[in-house]
Amino acid sequence: MKTARAWQLGIRDLLIMSGSRQRPHLKRPIWIIVLVSLVSIFLLGAYVYPPRSTTACYILSSRGCTMFELPQTPPSRELTDNENIAQVVFKELLKAPPVRSKSPKIAFMFLTPGALPFEKLWDKFFHGHEERFSVYVHASSEKPVHASSYFVGRDIHSDKVAWGKISMLDAEKRLLAHALQDPDNQQFVLLSDSCVPLHNFDYVYSYLMYTNVSYIDCFEDPGPHGSGRYSEHMMPEVEKKDFRKGAQWFSMKRQHALIVMADNLYYTKFKLYCKPNMDGRNCYADEHYLQTLFNMIDPGGIANWSVTHVDWSEGKWHPKAYRAQDVTFELLKSIASVNESVHVTSNEKKKETVEACMWNGMKRPCYLFARKFYPETVDRLLDLFSNYTTV
Repeated sequence: MKTARAWQLGIRDLLIMSGSRQRPHLKRPIWIIVLVSLVSIFLLGAYVYPPRSTTACYILSSRGCTMFELPQTPPSRELTDNENIAQVVFKELLKAPPVRSKSPKIAFMFLTPGALPFEKLWDKFFHGHEERFSVYVHASSEKPVHASSYFVGRDIHSDKVAWGKISMLDAEKRLLAHALQDPDNQQFVLLSDSCVPLHNFDYVYSYLMYTNVSYIDCFEDPGPHGSGRYSEHMMPEVEKKDFRKGAQWFSMKRQHALIVMADNLYYTKFKLYCKPNMDGRNCYADEHYLQTLFNMIDPGGIANWSVTHVDWSEGKWHPKAYRAQDVTFELLKSIASVNESVHVTSNEKKKETVEACMWNGMKRPCYLFARKFYPETVDRLLDLFSNYTTV
């Protein structure tokens, strides 16, 4: 600070001396003093508070860090009519100020084949916060029988969902469409029937409401389970360099949820050309569509990790699943305290990328929820809930 102050005073003296040489009959003209003062204040502000800091991005911007990014270079080719239409819509949505609500809520969207085995646990999580959340249930196989009053009457129209098919993505969009009808819903969390909360409601509410990014998992994987799933049929709108991978489970702000509803161009590309067993490769749209879309249109507006924890350490097609004997206070606290996001490529190099989970410029725990828990764990989780969710 002393160096910056000395530097400012030096500039001030130099300009005053220069003005004195040019106009010896004027002594310290007022306009020079005012000008130098303004310049000094601006330079000091830029020195102490650089505008590209993470905190500034979150606090000052309605769109995360995107407001400080330099204009992108012009496209190397002429855009199609559909691309121009999409870009106009996306830009307007990203520029639009957030919808103001006197009682902002989180929409908890459950994607499940049938009954939800952890309704009693979620009931305990929701209790006492009735004005700050809403629930939506998409049951694709059978109508669930609800054990909690918070879930009664919250079933939406559902269609069949097949793992790995575009119907999975359609179900996510269907949930978003229903949840967006309530203007108070500001955050939209996608959860499965095997998800459980890791913190109390107040913690989750503050975590999501007081940051301005969407928690969409997104990373570049050059291996066979990443860009190896890309199809050149997606050209020219989706290039291989933009193709991304990530977990299906997200938390999304309203602005981004509206973009998902508005998009037809990129969704259609994934619907047609990201399928299991297409051209000798398996592509799963729920692992690539949102990740690629937001990497292309608003990379500074997503956190690049999911707030739902899952353990892939066993290296199988499905993540580790927890049995009743696995559920302990230590396990839950351990997951809840993880503050770094890890991504591993699927090629031979198995390159591991570890990044700190930053919340408004501060390192914080990454995860608010966790999966996959077997239904048999519900009693253990209910017994431990008040202890492991204490901050």
